[in-house]
Amino acid sequence: MNHINASLISKLDPAVPRHYLFAIAGVLWTIAGAILCVRGEIWLEVFPLGTEFALETISIGLAIAGYFFFFMKVVKKNIDRIELLPERACLFAFTAWHGYIMIALMIVIGFTLRNSSIPMYYLSIPYTAMGGTLLIGSLRFYRQFLAARTR
Repeated sequence: MNHINASLISKLDPAVPRHYLFAIAGVLWTIAGAILCVRGEIWLEVFPLGTEFALETISIGLAIAGYFFFFMKVVKKNIDRIELLPERACLFAFTAWHGYIMIALMIVIGFTLRNSSIPMYYLSIPYTAMGGTLLIGSLRFYRQFLAARTR
């Protein structure tokens, strides 16, 4: 009976080579970042071109600062955690379990903000800054994926 259970579990376990977890994390961060940036950019279109450009520049600065002061640690922590996993790991292990709580929380906050009475153009800067931060972080995951592939 134990052999049957072990066999069934191994068939249901969506294990992948560990280095693919870096690519999965990178792709998901890229998708989330792109969605936020596109939404923020659309909301910026209500401004004249010069104002829109200035606000985009501010968003880029905030994205860079947000990455270096906050998200760089998160990315490094995830990379270090993935490096400690076995050679084959569950494909959902690209983030720790509490990362899924953070993802859900961010989705709920985004949904709540988009459906609030706050004018969308007020949300454009935080959205594009957060999106940019995620895009910058995704680059680190891709770099780690490429480095791990060559080992």
